[in-house]
Amino acid sequence: MKFGSSLCILNVGGRRFSFSAELMKRLPLSRLSRLHRCVSESELLELCDDYDRDRNEFFFDRHSEAFSFIMLYVQHGKLRFVPHMCELSFYNEMLYWGLESADLQPCCQRRLDDRLSDCFVHFFPEEEPRGPEEPRSRWLEMMRRTFEEPTSSLAAQILASVSMLFVIISMVMLCASTLPDWKTTETLDQHRIIEAVCIGWFTAECIIRFLVSRDKCEFVRRPLNIIDLLAITPYYVSVTVTIMTGENSQLQRAGVTLRVLRIMRIFWVIKLARHFLGLQTLGLTLRRCYREMMMLLIFICVAMAIFSALAQLLEHGLDLEAGNQDYASIPAACWWVIISMTTVGYGDMYPVTVAGRVLGGLCVVSGIVLLALPITFIYHSFVQCYHELKVRSARCTHSLSTEFIN
Repeated sequence: MKFGSSLCILNVGGRRFSFSAELMKRLPLSRLSRLHRCVSESELLELCDDYDRDRNEFFFDRHSEAFSFIMLYVQHGKLRFVPHMCELSFYNEMLYWGLESADLQPCCQRRLDDRLSDCFVHFFPEEEPRGPEEPRSRWLEMMRRTFEEPTSSLAAQILASVSMLFVIISMVMLCASTLPDWKTTETLDQHRIIEAVCIGWFTAECIIRFLVSRDKCEFVRRPLNIIDLLAITPYYVSVTVTIMTGENSQLQRAGVTLRVLRIMRIFWVIKLARHFLGLQTLGLTLRRCYREMMMLLIFICVAMAIFSALAQLLEHGLDLEAGNQDYASIPAACWWVIISMTTVGYGDMYPVTVAGRVLGGLCVVSGIVLLALPITFIYHSFVQCYHELKVRSARCTHSLSTEFIN
């Protein structure tokens, strides 16, 4: 804190809370962290309703009881709704102080999802205040939103449509190039021309988005941008190898590496995630539910280890000569376990002994139970992510339409 004393007082709805400046800096509430970084009273008044310099007291016209529950979360790590308070009102208070729905306990998250689904009401954290922008900065921001947010304007929608068209064309050409009738000299030349045009478009789009991005390092770290690079790079690598080794070289005739590089163009399909809310929701859900996904993988691995060892023993280990040769080893039995637990059941290997069939039944039932356990958490996160992305997209469209009208 660059002003006032070391003891800070938060007056929330008439109720006073005292904190040391160092403690307030460490609180997991983004509004208070931003408050701590302020260097002038004008910046302070953008984050609080009033400030008393003599007592170093900050005034917030917010719900005091809700803030008390938020402070309990800070102390004990568990956040629940205030009894007899509307879930949406409490959620609004959470967002004001800088918390998200993921900070709620699972039971309260489900209540919030139900309320959001029933009322079609959504809240989002307040954006950081921005100062007056220069014409060049404003132009760069418009370019960035045009390339990054397909619903932000008519130009962005046209650009997204053209990009989707190139993705579809490249996918069709990739699939058609594997047909025997397409492996003639004339069709291969046509395919190379179309492929070069598509790659040129993707490269230009990626370079422009990189140049107009706010943070270049953050741009490189984003998953969708990494996928773009993975989709574009193999083409230039294959062209470079072709130029260096020649069309009819031994390396070209072997062609395994180049075929692998060319098939990596299938990553272009993931570029559609920029333009489809469903794919964005899937990616955001997987990112938020990585703990649940890891838990699911651990469940499967533990079950595979147990059931594969028992299956190998019952089907082959008790009678090495006349036993079922499909279960000759535990790794071979793992394949049977995974297709049984997921209820795929190819039938390429199956138990023949009575004990093995009983074990197979237990394996199938256990697979259904284990796979169903994390589904509730993943579904809850998917619904929440879908609501957030849908309304954020609608809000962006509305704000851009307002600017266009003005």
